[in-house]
Amino acid sequence: MRVSEFQQNPGDRSSLPEMPIGKNLIGGRWRASGDMTFKAFSPVEDASLTPTFTEATNAEIDESVGVAAAAFLESRKLKKETRIQLLGGIASSLEARSEVLLERCMLETGYGLGRAKGELVRAINQTRGFASMLREGSWVDARINLAEPNRRPLPKPDVRSMLQPLGPVAVVGASNFPFAISVAGTDTCTALAAGCSVIVKSHPGHPGTCELVAEVIREVINDLDLPAGLFALLHGQSERVGQRLVSHPELAALAFTGSEAGGRAFSRMAAERDCPIPVFAELGSVNPVVVSKVAASQRSEEIADGFLQSLLLGGGQFCTNPGLLLVPANDDGDRLIERFRTALEKAPIAVLLHRGISENYRQRVHQRKGRTEGNEETHHFAQSIATSDLRCAAVPAVEIVNGADCSSECFEEIFGPFSTIVRWQCTEEILDVLDHLPGQLTTTLHADDDELEEWAAVVDQLQLKSGRFLMNGFPTGVEPCDSMHHGGPFPAASLPHFTSIGNAAIKRFVRPMCYQDLPESWLPEELRNANPHGIMRMVDGLYTDIALE
Repeated sequence: MRVSEFQQNPGDRSSLPEMPIGKNLIGGRWRASGDMTFKAFSPVEDASLTPTFTEATNAEIDESVGVAAAAFLESRKLKKETRIQLLGGIASSLEARSEVLLERCMLETGYGLGRAKGELVRAINQTRGFASMLREGSWVDARINLAEPNRRPLPKPDVRSMLQPLGPVAVVGASNFPFAISVAGTDTCTALAAGCSVIVKSHPGHPGTCELVAEVIREVINDLDLPAGLFALLHGQSERVGQRLVSHPELAALAFTGSEAGGRAFSRMAAERDCPIPVFAELGSVNPVVVSKVAASQRSEEIADGFLQSLLLGGGQFCTNPGLLLVPANDDGDRLIERFRTALEKAPIAVLLHRGISENYRQRVHQRKGRTEGNEETHHFAQSIATSDLRCAAVPAVEIVNGADCSSECFEEIFGPFSTIVRWQCTEEILDVLDHLPGQLTTTLHADDDELEEWAAVVDQLQLKSGRFLMNGFPTGVEPCDSMHHGGPFPAASLPHFTSIGNAAIKRFVRPMCYQDLPESWLPEELRNANPHGIMRMVDGLYTDIALE
């Protein structure tokens, strides 16, 4: 862990508030002119929290995009060193203000210190990772084809290209990652790294945390004397705020993490604009885990324990939560299931993020439980015996079905500590299940290396259905790095060729720009002959960091 102790470098940001004030950040100022308000709710204290948050008005939303568009005209030309300073300042300030941020986050989400602190560390480290990516510089994908004026029958022009920032970006963050996929998460920081301006819609489940993080970013922008419109935060409990944002004519893109219904709605609205824009949405997934007969016979206890731990992690509120487990219908598979059921009964109650999630969880699990009534030969149900009076409490549960009875309901994500176990009779049955499975963020196979030839068809299908394929592991836990791909075929993501986690996430907020026969002095520094940043470039089909004559 790169940040072993949060308070090693307290910094000099003592002016930041200890408590949110419930206002919107527009043009560098905190404002609240509307009359629609709401409060955050603590799932652990089972009570509303102060202060009262004021939803952004339509005029404030429009103004935030307008000033972001004006700021983009400057931010797109910022030197690499300035953007590195911006990201580094955000990371250091988050680190310095960790105590206040963690306190509010735990109050609003019900997360324990370990979960909240681990995520804040991830947000800090990934932001510094984006700064390192900028410093190295090759991410701009600079390409140069030198002129050949004497080529016949026609001379060849000098053609050069690289990635350029897209424009003002709106971010609608996740409920379950208040730091890493929220105000200072991957979406915001990669957009800022690219040179875009950003408008964030705060999540109503943790608006105070959002506001405190936004103040950190505002202070850094102010200290660096950057355009105040570079970053904005808008509060909103209703759908109106996000809908108004995606419809604004000056917005260039939207990043969204949430439900399939929400992602579909945003994508539809973006496509129906006079000038359509991309929506980079990370949506739903059940992340199937397939267990071979050999793996079940050799590691049934290990797999059962690992599956339960992955299922319960963070209250099951992970987009990579393993919501589908396929095990062989034999003694070894039954031993794995029994080990899991026994441990599940003793599992603690999960406290979910807010009442909307907990109410939906209880309703959906009740429906699944009802499928077993009068159908016990093919459908079984098991759950924890733990109880709680908290309104946001959730009882961990599992449904067990035979492969022949695996219906489309088994492929529907239930957000929380719930999964479906499918008992398969033969590999053809597995392939049939996978054939009907929609796109996924992840797929996993538990098998031995010498089984892979036998399981080739299953391996192929698992890869066709997902953006990340795992062997002998569990899908929870996403490593932010250069090679990570967090996305997948729809409905896992709206655009499967982009990732929302890792350094490659910056590709969502840029577009290629080509220059033909421009004078050297007019070219971006990354495309000049001298290669002043020493980055790797493709020159006439070969990668090199050598300066050109």
